[in-house]
Amino acid sequence: MKTIRDVMSDEPVVFPTHATIADAARIMRDKDIADVIVADDGRFMGLLTDRDIVVRTIAEGYDPKAAQVGDAMSRDIATLTPDSTVDELAAMMRDGAVRRIPVLEGDRPVGIVSIGDLAIFETQSALADISERPPNA
Repeated sequence: MKTIRDVMSDEPVVFPTHATIADAARIMRDKDIADVIVADDGRFMGLLTDRDIVVRTIAEGYDPKAAQVGDAMSRDIATLTPDSTVDELAAMMRDGAVRRIPVLEGDRPVGIVSIGDLAIFETQSALADISERPPNA
């Protein structure tokens, strides 16, 4: 049976809670990603998504150059371990309607797995074909 280690991205972008939203947004743009893992002293604290930036920062009128990642991040995040199964991943995504899940060893982030990673793993789906293509600009 395949594990999360087989499908996860093992070089997640990690930001501390005190970093600015603008810095996180620039990294998301430059690396073409939709989220960053938030960790302080290597310990997982939450996840900041592009949607978090829009809904919790921009829409509320906060200055992204001053607002901190820790103020906008999602805190109650489902996580997996590298040894969790792909079936567990699929069930967690389906049941929780989530698109990405941080992968932790203890409380340390070691990867992230997205719905696109799962789709590429499940090569029979149309979503897999779309996920393998480069993103639109």
